[in-house]
Amino acid sequence: MFNSGTIVKVLIPNIINSGYDYRLPVDAELGTFVRVTVMNRPYIGVIFGIGTSGLPSEKIKNVQSVLKWKLSVSDLQWIQKMSEWTLMAPGAVLRLILNVPDAFDTPRMEQLYAYNFDVDNVKMTQSRQMVVDAFELNDNEPMSISDIQNIARVGPSVVKTMIANGMLTPINSRPIIQSYAYEYRDMANIELNSEQRAAADAIMRDVDAAEFSVNLLDGITGSGKTQVYFDAAWRAYSAGRAVLLMMPEIALTTQFIQRFESRFGAPPVVWHSNLTAAHRRDIWRGVINGEIRMLVGTRSALFLPWQNLGLIIIDEEHDYSYKQEDMGNYHGRDMAILRAKLSNFPVVLASATPSEETMNNVEMGRYGHLVLRSRYGGAQLPTIETIDLRENRPTEYRANADDTDMRMGALSQPLCDAIGETLSNNHQVMLFINRRGFAPIVQCQRCGWVAMCPDCSAGMTYHKKLGKLLCHICGRMVPLPKNCPDCGGDISMRGAGLEKIEEEIIARFPNVRTALVSSDTMISRGALERLVAKMESGELDVVIGTQILAKGHHFPNLTLVGVVDADMGLFGTDFRCAEHTFQQLFQVAGRAGRGQIPGRVLLQTYQPAHPVLTAICNGDRDSFLKSDMAARRAAKMPPFGQLIAIIIECPKENVLKQFCEHLASVAPNINGVRIMGPVMAQIYQIRTMYRMRFLVAGDARAALQPIVKLWLARVRPPANTRIKIDVNPMNFM
Repeated sequence: MFNSGTIVKVLIPNIINSGYDYRLPVDAELGTFVRVTVMNRPYIGVIFGIGTSGLPSEKIKNVQSVLKWKLSVSDLQWIQKMSEWTLMAPGAVLRLILNVPDAFDTPRMEQLYAYNFDVDNVKMTQSRQMVVDAFELNDNEPMSISDIQNIARVGPSVVKTMIANGMLTPINSRPIIQSYAYEYRDMANIELNSEQRAAADAIMRDVDAAEFSVNLLDGITGSGKTQVYFDAAWRAYSAGRAVLLMMPEIALTTQFIQRFESRFGAPPVVWHSNLTAAHRRDIWRGVINGEIRMLVGTRSALFLPWQNLGLIIIDEEHDYSYKQEDMGNYHGRDMAILRAKLSNFPVVLASATPSEETMNNVEMGRYGHLVLRSRYGGAQLPTIETIDLRENRPTEYRANADDTDMRMGALSQPLCDAIGETLSNNHQVMLFINRRGFAPIVQCQRCGWVAMCPDCSAGMTYHKKLGKLLCHICGRMVPLPKNCPDCGGDISMRGAGLEKIEEEIIARFPNVRTALVSSDTMISRGALERLVAKMESGELDVVIGTQILAKGHHFPNLTLVGVVDADMGLFGTDFRCAEHTFQQLFQVAGRAGRGQIPGRVLLQTYQPAHPVLTAICNGDRDSFLKSDMAARRAAKMPPFGQLIAIIIECPKENVLKQFCEHLASVAPNINGVRIMGPVMAQIYQIRTMYRMRFLVAGDARAALQPIVKLWLARVRPPANTRIKIDVNPMNFM
């Protein structure tokens, strides 16, 4: 407890500060939220410790007011430790916690709009459907115009038109306060098999002990991992503790929410970036008040102000979506484990394809290892085979029956035969290709001109449904030129994306019912729920999608999975490319045969003998992991070494290069630490910003963060130059 008049350090939520000194007007505890001003700008801050600035007393401002809520001492320790590890300023970490600006204010009065389900004779465009999905995502609660635009990702003209034609109707302006204080009970409607029971009992022993531990729940796809960790969640909840179930993406919760409600008698509170400002405020308050004790969320849910958190479950722990790369660089899985260690409670990591970092911790004895080897309910694992494209090259097809021109296809005859057989048996097919749009390369046949984004060092992809070229880096959209802008020659489309695969499927199998699944089409949970409902009801025959399809979906009548280009990720520059490709293809393969009918998986490849594909076909994950981890150990790559990437961005190319040369000239020379660079980033320009990279490497025990911190303190970046630090990066672009 700090007495009135004490000079305390107050941490505020911005990206550069480590705390400022203020005088307390009343007694207050460490971790208490307070209102202060910095440069006459108001902030909510947190008491972070005793004042350390040494400023004269007359120059120290008073805290304006002391608020009723507070963070625990372990939360403050977590902020500090996370700052030291990621090299984010402590204020930048606090900003992740205080990401709901109006949580401390009285709810505002603002005009709200409801969606009118009774409106007739109005065309439903894609943009308007996005607005409908935004309402469904928020339980059809009325929303403000700003919420509608932000969640649906539409412009103001779309909203104004929907108001004018009656699709959106104003309601009486009033603040809506939603209670999420659900009471859960164990419905006891699932009987675990012997493997599941043994794993659940082991986790529950750690929950009962209320001590830090990490267990890897390692189960093949369809083995029932969800029901195992539901048991653990109930154990912690019934003991009065809070439970966080982390998901890599909110799309995963579509079928998951139904299972949750069936098990616990009420829906979970769901936290993600597409909630209205009011919902985010009410959930944030419900968590800090201790009313919300069971929540499903993406990585940002970790930064809610948890009270008595007793268990974190991280589903699909290997997924790259847990790595944050824009508002600070951190790994959600690793920061969750750090939080659990400081607050002394257990963590469960669930995956069919665990990350090599996690497997190394298992081998070192740091994590427990709970294995589920069989599919739940007796379902059989699919057979997995390769199709050698050197011997079975794709053939041409006509996009339309009256079309005289032939197009080169992407599907081999063996895969087409398997698709035809599956459809004739009234079963469903999934085709996987991790490439959006119609054609990734748009090129002149005469002079070789390629459509490039004017703001990024990246080619533009042709999207047939949009009729435009789209940059997948910055989102810029431009019309497709009729002829080459350089020489006037004919333009050709090269490569295949989702839309081209759909065109080929329809051409080869007339009247087939298809759906595309990618970030372009699954823009909300509502869109994904409609797809799932159509698959379950048999309204779709073939679903074609990107990596969204690989994650957690259960379609009992899906018996064939075809991977159009299994080689796509095998030869990247990232040292994790083999691991990532294995995980992705293994997860995609796991969608087949999850019901009573055995499944089949076909991988089209020019490299059928590649170790990754051989391991997948043989179901020999452990041998692949052993081999790949041995290669990483020899190269001292994570988890057997450490890397810190430093990315320098500047809108002026010459200024960027001069600064990087200066930064390289003052780099420290330390035994056992390598500083590589500067080099041009693989994507040299993004949104008009030029980019260069350094890479700092050391062994697993090297203290790289203090070295980098001291090095960067030697320089002062020029105006408009940004320095980003990424500890153990997953993106090398």
